[in-house]
Amino acid sequence: MIQEVAQTTSSPALRSSRIDETKAYSMVASENFSADVIRAQIEAILRAWGMDEDKLRLTAEVMVETDLRGVDSHGISMLTQYAQMQNAGQLRLQAEPRIVRQSASTALIDGGAGLGHPAALMGMDLAIEKALAHDVGIVSVFNSHHFGAAGYYATMAAERGLIGVVSSTTRVISVVPTNGVERVLGTNPIAVAVPAGSHPDICVDISTSVVAANKVKVYALQGKELPPGWVIDGQGQPVTDSGQAFRQIFEGREGGLTPIGGDGSDMGGHKGYGLGLIAQILSGTLSGASFSPVRNRTQKPSDPDNIGHFFMALNPAAFRPFDEFQADVEAIVDTLHTTRPVREDNPVLIPGEPEWTAREERLAKGIPIPETLKLKVQDIAEAAGAPYLLKAAMAA
Repeated sequence: MIQEVAQTTSSPALRSSRIDETKAYSMVASENFSADVIRAQIEAILRAWGMDEDKLRLTAEVMVETDLRGVDSHGISMLTQYAQMQNAGQLRLQAEPRIVRQSASTALIDGGAGLGHPAALMGMDLAIEKALAHDVGIVSVFNSHHFGAAGYYATMAAERGLIGVVSSTTRVISVVPTNGVERVLGTNPIAVAVPAGSHPDICVDISTSVVAANKVKVYALQGKELPPGWVIDGQGQPVTDSGQAFRQIFEGREGGLTPIGGDGSDMGGHKGYGLGLIAQILSGTLSGASFSPVRNRTQKPSDPDNIGHFFMALNPAAFRPFDEFQADVEAIVDTLHTTRPVREDNPVLIPGEPEWTAREERLAKGIPIPETLKLKVQDIAEAAGAPYLLKAAMAA
């Protein structure tokens, strides 16, 4: 069995009832639950942890919406990581994000070492307000933690007729730079959303690594071989043994995930590395947030991660009549939709369309929750003294 790498929780209930993850990940059994049930479960746990009502409702809404869009890695499943951080004393759940500096078009927010969702919502809302008033709004956040999926915040701007740009640093160092064999960067996501008129909003939401670290974990738990190029070892050689790759990323010092494009420049790996570096500078350096390799030299288990976020909203109407801009975006989407596909049953899609399709399906049929995740959420709820709501009677 692959061992848990994140800090072990201090809760006896969580320790004693943790199941064999190798077996769990091989299971396909799941139950569907409505968004309302998932939301109520998240709220109940956050409430038991001491988060105030306004912030827990905002946080739960972001997490549920992320699950509805099919981004299962950033929704209710994140409670497992948040529980570890909460037990370590890293989270300040009653913190109030606050503006520490601002101008007509910019602002800097201190996240207060709380969960990143409230600070991120405040940051994007403020960027939108400034863009509507002054055509561009840019807000940086420091002293934050994980904020969910970057695309959620970018689409907030698109829903107001603006272009949204979002990036963030991460707590885990998992990515090697081009020509390097030591991990330096995180998966540092970048998201851009554009209003598309009669079409769903365009939303590009990507990590700047070739694959997420948790995907390597899933492959290791299933004993599946990795595609060459996802992970390299300390000598720069491809690692296809998923167990070895997992240990390198989470336990070793050398080797790790490659940037988008792979480990070399022949397939464009330098481009992914460059994107990850820029995300680090925009989200972390600009705001004064931490750079993980430096932070980890002195960080104590209870010290906050000081994650940084970047939010920009841009008003297309500052450049040309909005209706003309929107018509041209629609024409781009229509052209891409009519492009002849490799296979007729697999048409050309626009970034964001799979998420909107998943949302419609999950609103109708419910959000699938694997048995292994249900058990982990039950552990967390019981340890927190919160009601456990993911029961068969509550299934969609």
